[in-house]
Amino acid sequence: MPATPTDGPMPGADPHAGHDMGAMHWAHSAQQPTNPHAGHAMSAAPTEAQPAGPHTSHDLAGAAPAGHGGAVGTNLPAGAAPAPTAFPGSAAGRFYGEQAMASAMRDLKREHGGGVWNQLLFNIAEAQVRDGRDGYRWDGEAWIGGDINRLVLRTEGAGEFRRAPDEAQFEVLYSRALDPYVNLQAGVRYDVSPDPDRAYASIGFEALAPYWFDVETTLFLSDKGDLLAQAEAWYDQRLTNWWVLQPRAELNFAAQDIPEHGVGSGLSEIELGLRLRYEFRREFAPYLGVSWDRKVGDTARFARAEGEGTGGFSFLAGLRVWF
Repeated sequence: MPATPTDGPMPGADPHAGHDMGAMHWAHSAQQPTNPHAGHAMSAAPTEAQPAGPHTSHDLAGAAPAGHGGAVGTNLPAGAAPAPTAFPGSAAGRFYGEQAMASAMRDLKREHGGGVWNQLLFNIAEAQVRDGRDGYRWDGEAWIGGDINRLVLRTEGAGEFRRAPDEAQFEVLYSRALDPYVNLQAGVRYDVSPDPDRAYASIGFEALAPYWFDVETTLFLSDKGDLLAQAEAWYDQRLTNWWVLQPRAELNFAAQDIPEHGVGSGLSEIELGLRLRYEFRREFAPYLGVSWDRKVGDTARFARAEGEGTGGFSFLAGLRVWF
């Protein structure tokens, strides 16, 4: 017969009236997942000093490895067994073969400091104009070696066109990296000009100072016992991707008078320069600039006695190149 309104639950009636709750409880219990800690002794309940955890009430008394009296890890007694045999070759060689991996290992060492590199750099190669007289100047170095040890050849000099150089010196140095920013350099220097020729033992530092200043300081001891010192610093201020402004300073010192070379004791010469270069490529950059130099102290007195000037401004045009 069609259901009548009286067949539905009456308002306020128990919705589970007439259900067999015992069977339902049994079915519900059968569907519950098993308790992983069912049957554990819970007498040792966690206390305030011991926070509760998933294994708080487990009995771990028998967890130590058998046969060691409870000692595990670094508590095991020292033994006298021989060390295991070292694995020959490389792990990758087991799959690709040692011969195939030998070439890859050479490349890896070369790319991570084991290679031999070289560079030739002329930081200064320029023509100078001062008081209507045309001159020239160079300052460059070449090196070969790795990240730690290098052989360095360095040269610098200056003079007037159509005349022999007024100054020309050459250095051969051993360079050793003390850290990523400082190299210790030691070797010999030989001055071709001015006359008379003179040889020096040299030792100094080449460093990249904080804020990216390049700094060089060197002591020279000549075969005549003359002690000289030189300090240089410069900084590349990048104005754009192509324009770079380089301020530069150089100071020269002497421990004693050297009349035959026109050098006086103390601070002998100061040079300050400013060069603006345009980098068509980083390896090739023409520049324009200005420099000011001054002989001071006894060095200026020697120059005036010879009828020479003691310094002034020079206008520069040159090329900075490296290979």
